[in-house]
Amino acid sequence: MYSPILRLMERRRERKLTITSPNEDVRNVEPPPQKNRRASLSVAYHRLLSFSSSPIKKQKKEYRDEKKRVNEELLSALRDPTVVVMADTLKIRGALKKWNRYYCVLKPGLLIVYKHKKADRGDWIGTVLLNHCELIERPSKKDGFCFKLYHPMDMSIWGNRGPLGQSFGSFTLNPLNTSFLICRAPSDQAGRCWMDALELSFKCTGLLKKTMNELDVKDESSVMDSQRDESRMSRDSDGDDIRGTIVSETDAEKHFQEIDDVPDEDHEDGKMSETSDTIREAFTESAWIQSPKEVFGPDGSLTEEVGEENKSLIWTLLKQIRPGMDLSKVVLPTFILEPRSFLEKLADYYYHADLIAEAVAEPDPFERIVKITKFFLSGFYKKPKGLKKPYNPILGETFRCKWEHPDGSTTFYIAEQVSHHPPVSSLFITNRKAGFNISGTILAKSKYYGNSLSAILVGKLRLTLLNLGETYIVNLPYANCKGIMIGTMTMELGGEVNIECEKTGYKTTLDFKLKPMLGGAYNQIEGSIKYGSDRLASIDGAWDGVIRIKGPDGKKELWNPTPDVIKTRLPRYEINMDDQSEWESAKLWRHVTEAISNEDQYKATEEKTALENDQRARAKSGIPHETKFFKKLNGDEYSYIHADYRPWDKNNDIQQVENNYVVKTISRHSKSKEGPSDQLGSDNTSEASESDEEIVAPKIKKKVVVPTTSKPIQTPVPDERIKEMEHKFDLAIRRMEAANERQSARTINAIQSTLLFVFVVTSVVQSIFMFFMFRKSSA
Repeated sequence: MYSPILRLMERRRERKLTITSPNEDVRNVEPPPQKNRRASLSVAYHRLLSFSSSPIKKQKKEYRDEKKRVNEELLSALRDPTVVVMADTLKIRGALKKWNRYYCVLKPGLLIVYKHKKADRGDWIGTVLLNHCELIERPSKKDGFCFKLYHPMDMSIWGNRGPLGQSFGSFTLNPLNTSFLICRAPSDQAGRCWMDALELSFKCTGLLKKTMNELDVKDESSVMDSQRDESRMSRDSDGDDIRGTIVSETDAEKHFQEIDDVPDEDHEDGKMSETSDTIREAFTESAWIQSPKEVFGPDGSLTEEVGEENKSLIWTLLKQIRPGMDLSKVVLPTFILEPRSFLEKLADYYYHADLIAEAVAEPDPFERIVKITKFFLSGFYKKPKGLKKPYNPILGETFRCKWEHPDGSTTFYIAEQVSHHPPVSSLFITNRKAGFNISGTILAKSKYYGNSLSAILVGKLRLTLLNLGETYIVNLPYANCKGIMIGTMTMELGGEVNIECEKTGYKTTLDFKLKPMLGGAYNQIEGSIKYGSDRLASIDGAWDGVIRIKGPDGKKELWNPTPDVIKTRLPRYEINMDDQSEWESAKLWRHVTEAISNEDQYKATEEKTALENDQRARAKSGIPHETKFFKKLNGDEYSYIHADYRPWDKNNDIQQVENNYVVKTISRHSKSKEGPSDQLGSDNTSEASESDEEIVAPKIKKKVVVPTTSKPIQTPVPDERIKEMEHKFDLAIRRMEAANERQSARTINAIQSTLLFVFVVTSVVQSIFMFFMFRKSSA
């Protein structure tokens, strides 16, 4: 089974990369006589100079040509039906969570899926690129052996070409998932064989350097390969050619890597070396100052008595609304406002972001989700001073801050109001050195219920652990304020919160409980941690106090905001007011904040009304609003345009910095410019950095270096045909789902009718039987 691969590896091992002078022959050169020693030294000196300058480009070109030739051989071998690691029938679970049998062919770096064993050109379904995947054994209650191929960043694992150059796979009623593939072998032994074969193919993945697009541009690449540099090196006085040495491919790679790693220096003529393609740029970090001291509300339940002078305003407000009404368009009085924006309010959850770094370093997935849950619960104990509501952000408003960690890393917080009706806020938190990114889009809603109202945060946060490729999806509880008309105004948190990681299968469920009418206590919380349907731990306590967890190791304290713990809150930094732009929260609302601080409610209302009127005027102008730092994705989600989801590279990355809401990484070396052949599956890197710019740590001299030859980066034009096919495919799937639902309804009705008929017939037969038995007994 493995003999074709072994033969391929032997051919690669026997083939040596030859780096020579332009003349191909290699022969020994006799040492020069003593009388010509000075001339020979001069020739050797000129040889050394010529070898260290012009031949470098030729050697690199010959090296690249050799790699192209080897890759072409590999691609032709992949098309060869004899080069197969393993081939057998597997059950694969589709997007509709149903299992279907497919014929799978495993080759070096590829897993090709066909409809059946006698496959032709039209039976190809898809090709999995194994260099994008990780392999894990998957527990299952069914018979057989189950394993999973998945992308650690939830991106596509599929190639865009088939083994014969097909552009579109065969249509299936149960489409396969995009970012993972769940397979089932018929037995444990067969599953272990597949696992071993996949591990072998992973080792061969490094040989696959090109995308399947090369099948279409092979003719073009062959023309480019034929264009060789015909320049010759200078000859010595005796007419002897300068000879090269024969080295292995590994030595050649190390040789060129050492050349590329040498820092570029200025030549005597003031120009940079021709081998340098690095763009160095200066980057100035924003001027940060430490935020003012935090103000904490009282412990226990959050209550407030409305003053006599403000009760009339509340009654006037209540006359304008009705139960069930959305309060997002209602102008609220300023005395119930907290003097800061909602964008800043959302930053209160990240003062203990160092707890995420502990989760990143935890190898056990169960303990990891316990630490993630601990971090989530650490953001609720801070309460405002009094029952207050933050400002509704103005469309286009932005906010930024950062926290300094004890390990020297920095957590940056970027937020922007991307929509006003409905009010949508987008945020992005990043600390690549600590190993995490957080993104989210929050829709704020308010509902009035007579004597109470609720502030509902619709949306989810995505916490990504960069080194592990795990993403935790989290939703937020709602705030409930009761006692508006009767009783004391009290604020509580309610609702069910889920923290779920699809990759590990663990899920935390937290239930924020409201105080009942009779008995009970404020701010209670209950929850559990599950793996599938198995309950592994239970959680209970108060979300603003002590929270305990009972797991396999017994009951212990999960979180307790004691004074010592509060002292460990990370110091927050913000931009000085004079350096802020007009659309940043603190500067935008400064006049309202000053009036509230001076207890001048009339002035505060006047300034607040001026901001809202300006926003309404911009909305009526008809000019569509354009977001600054976030872009809209499919649906209602927004993503930060400068997001970087690469794991931290200790050997290259130095630190993250921010300037004007742009968070970048200072690195020792710039990222190499990759061609189309190296960007394997680049159309699916939706979570990767949108900006290819990278900051390089300047060495001695700070200057902007422009490469001598630069090529514009060509953005691939989207294929309208592919989009049309995807749209038709989605419509077909929806129609099939609707047909399945109708068929299921008809089946259920038929079953019910059958059961009713059987029941009636049984009743009649039983009645007749009882009648004859009664008649017989009476006789």
